[in-house]
Amino acid sequence: MAQRVKVVFAVLFLFISFHGFSQNPADTVKEAQKTIYLFSGIGADSTAFMNLQLPGYRRVYISWIPALPDETIAQYAGRIKSQITAEHPYIIGLSFGGIVAVEVSKQIRIEKMVLISSVRTKDELNKFQFFFMKLGLYRIIPGSLLRGTNFLTNSYFGAKTRVDKKTLKKLLQATDVSFFRWALKSIAYWDNKQMPERTIQIHGTADRVIASRLVHPDYRIKGGGHIMVFNKADIISKIITKYFNE
Repeated sequence: MAQRVKVVFAVLFLFISFHGFSQNPADTVKEAQKTIYLFSGIGADSTAFMNLQLPGYRRVYISWIPALPDETIAQYAGRIKSQITAEHPYIIGLSFGGIVAVEVSKQIRIEKMVLISSVRTKDELNKFQFFFMKLGLYRIIPGSLLRGTNFLTNSYFGAKTRVDKKTLKKLLQATDVSFFRWALKSIAYWDNKQMPERTIQIHGTADRVIASRLVHPDYRIKGGGHIMVFNKADIISKIITKYFNE
């Protein structure tokens, strides 16, 4: 039973979904500011990034678009990249959004990119998760289970405080099951082994969704779980700002 529960939560990886598909908040900024395009987790909106402080930059939140049933992540990236209109953009990719951002960066010229709680190549993902997803067992997980929260999900995602748990509850309740299942299917066949250029990776030492031991980030955030972009935003903001300003 314990192994089965572990498998169920394993398929929730790369998932930071707060309110279905992305919304584009109106950031009042000067025209001269450099533009950062932010890719959230599976089906997520900009809520995950709300605590980031990135002065001097204009934010554009990428809106997730419906996926075609059999398209690859590379093909999906080829469609969603139309939302990027600035030349040589700065990019931030979170969790599954980081994987999509990696594929976008192979198709357009980017200035710099930051991956948070994400991966650069398929080799940084758990092989057991790949096996589970290729079998397609995620299809039998009921939507009600994906949308539920308990002490196991809180622990798995690193939600410790009341605010974290409340946010995670909203996250799971708003799960877009169809998009989620497409994402798992597409990740199972993601074959990228090319390290993205001009990219840094930030990962938490306590991340259980994408195991910290499998990745080789430029920055390790002590005690950071999979939702650290929300609850350790002060540390992450400083790292991003320093990198983008270099």
